[in-house]
Amino acid sequence: MKEDILGLDKIYLQGKRWTNPVSRPDIQAFVGSLVGFKANKGIYITTSRFTKEAITYSESIDKSLILIDGMKLTELMFLYNVGVSNVQIFTIKRMDLDFFEEGL
Repeated sequence: MKEDILGLDKIYLQGKRWTNPVSRPDIQAFVGSLVGFKANKGIYITTSRFTKEAITYSESIDKSLILIDGMKLTELMFLYNVGVSNVQIFTIKRMDLDFFEEGL
């Protein structure tokens, strides 16, 4: 995808619906794709998790690479209301003491 309307910067995105952890070789292959698509930034999303080696490798390269695992994906979905719906909403109230002190 293009980050700006002129296409000066590209972001390469890959998503995997896996149950097994994403390993370093998977991330290395993805980084190779970044080079092939002339992208300086990448986002790798998985429903599972990343191995420690995959995370360490992603932090050591000169490309900007964001890893989003299943837990982070769920947090983002809840935060931005994507693919989720409200089942029940609770309102918690507290006493407004300033309201009572003004009249005295």
